Amino acid sequence: MEKTIVIDGKQVRFKSTAATPLRYKAQFHKDYLVEIIKLNSLGKLDKENIDSGNINDLDFEVFYNIAWTLAKTADPSISDPITWLDDFEEFPLLDILPELMDLIMSTIQGKKK
Repeated sequence: MEKTIVIDGKQVRFKSTAATPLRYKAQFHKDYLVEIIKLNSLGKLDKENIDSGNINDLDFEVFYNIAWTLAKTADPSISDPITWLDDFEEFPLLDILPELMDLIMSTIQGKKK
């Protein structure tokens, strides 16, 4: 599954494949599926659930890491996460995350019959 999103005036491709969780683990040394399930079980993958009462429970690094992994899957030539993020003046994570939800969830959900 692939999607292109405009971020800071740039067309950015994101892609999810069967290798996405392995790429995440190779780069960040954490289990992609565990991170996703943990965030989802806390209701944190829904922008409307994020408020001042639970924002301290969020680890935004996970979201940046997921975005980078999906971008790296779409374009293997992109640089390391910090250098890649430095290419953006703005990276409105709370606007980007809902756009990536289908890609994120496709790695942990089966297809409907």
